[in-house]
Amino acid sequence: MGHREDLLEGAKRCLLEKGYARTTARDIVAASGTNLASIGYHYGSKEALLNHALMAVTEEWGDSVEGALQDADEPARPDPMERFRGVWNGVVGSFEQSRSLWRLQFEIVSRVSEDAELRKALVGVQGEGRLGLAQHFGGVDPEAEPEKARVVGLVYQAMLVGVMAQYLLDPETAATAQDLTDGLRAIMEK
Repeated sequence: MGHREDLLEGAKRCLLEKGYARTTARDIVAASGTNLASIGYHYGSKEALLNHALMAVTEEWGDSVEGALQDADEPARPDPMERFRGVWNGVVGSFEQSRSLWRLQFEIVSRVSEDAELRKALVGVQGEGRLGLAQHFGGVDPEAEPEKARVVGLVYQAMLVGVMAQYLLDPETAATAQDLTDGLRAIMEK
């Protein structure tokens, strides 16, 4: 690995351990084994590097959940509600190993009103993230059905953020996959 990749790996570790606001350039240098000048040379600024690292850890979380989502797509689950429950089983099951990522995500949300560069970085990928959620969580092809993918992605994104907030606050009473499935059934029956 070169300095660029080492910096990114070090920044990812720092984000997950210390958070966005508490990570310094010196922390990244120590975690990556590089030097301060490398940050400016490869990324332009510490903030740009942290933004890249944030996107990378978020993508890695998505990749880690993808196996569970593939299980939810098995032909043995043709019922959409069973698929839904299978998807959320995977998401909820991933919480313990991704707790630091979700703490980071909520810290980032609290910072966007004061940090225009961070907000700009997130706005662009948020739309892509929604389409990814629609495709992987909802089985909707964004190219074939762009409007359906947009609205399905919006709903999944809202649910994902809400469920993860519940787990951060009180994992003992947070929604399970079965709770979400039963709640959705109850809403649809009314």
